Amino acid sequence: MNIINIEHIAKIYQVGSEEVHALADVSLRIDKGEYVAIMGPSGSGKSTLMNVLGCLDTPTRGIYNFKGVNVSQMNDNELATIRNREIGFVFQTFNLLPRSDALHNVELPLIYAGVSSSERKERAKVTLEQVGLADRMHHKPNELSGGQRQRVAIARALVTSPSIILADEPTGNLDTKTGEDIMALFNEISENGNTIILVTHEEYIAEHAARIIRLRDGLIEKDENVDKRFIPAKNGLSKI
Repeated sequence: MNIINIEHIAKIYQVGSEEVHALADVSLRIDKGEYVAIMGPSGSGKSTLMNVLGCLDTPTRGIYNFKGVNVSQMNDNELATIRNREIGFVFQTFNLLPRSDALHNVELPLIYAGVSSSERKERAKVTLEQVGLADRMHHKPNELSGGQRQRVAIARALVTSPSIILADEPTGNLDTKTGEDIMALFNEISENGNTIILVTHEEYIAEHAARIIRLRDGLIEKDENVDKRFIPAKNGLSKI
């Protein structure tokens, strides 16, 4: 089943008197349960495509169907509803609240969704346990390592049971060993049936995915299925 179906998407920015064609003409489909990496050099359009797929931006032209609904021309409030209900974001810089502990950071999407206090605390606790942070729930970000902070961010992305996980350079601020641990966690999340879209410029990171889409100059240069490398996570996940 298609979760994402985009047809002839273009994104043009006006910079002074000049038009910048960030995306020229992109069409692709992503099915439920796929693990996809989007790659490309600087200026290829991968960040713009991520913003469109994540309903953070709207295309200049073309059609974006998300779970059968055309989101291409939705207003900001409608897009925010899609983001909050359907998309879990994981960013390079973690984007955690510095004065809140891990449990509260993971609770945040549930607060916005209007979930009761008791239910959201329980769901946040279970999700933190699933990413291997049962003993770090009441630690603030400055009391956690980089890898632990990213695990909190991943738990926050998972807690709403979203349709897709969208990860933007999730290992960009981590050392190689910690990055490998985080990618092993993504592998297990994928094995549990979650749909993951990973944006990266690192080949070895992209190779964890089952499909790699390569962009250049706002166009898809190559879209290929690859052999997925599965690396067991140190802290295994139960069902998510």
